[in-house]
Amino acid sequence: MSRGATYVRKEIVSKGVGFGSALAIAISFTTHKSILWAIIHGFFSWLYVLYYALTR
Repeated sequence: MSRGATYVRKEIVSKGVGFGSALAIAISFTTHKSILWAIIHGFFSWLYVLYYALTR
């Protein structure tokens, strides 16, 4: 039973990081209209999403 719980946990974390990056890239490109900034913000993913949410 422990193995299944570990597998599910890794899968959820993996999907969450991908979604955070995609969200950060979309917000960044919409706001700044720059591919370079979108890549940088995608790298920081959830940190940029939280920053954007707190400052807007």
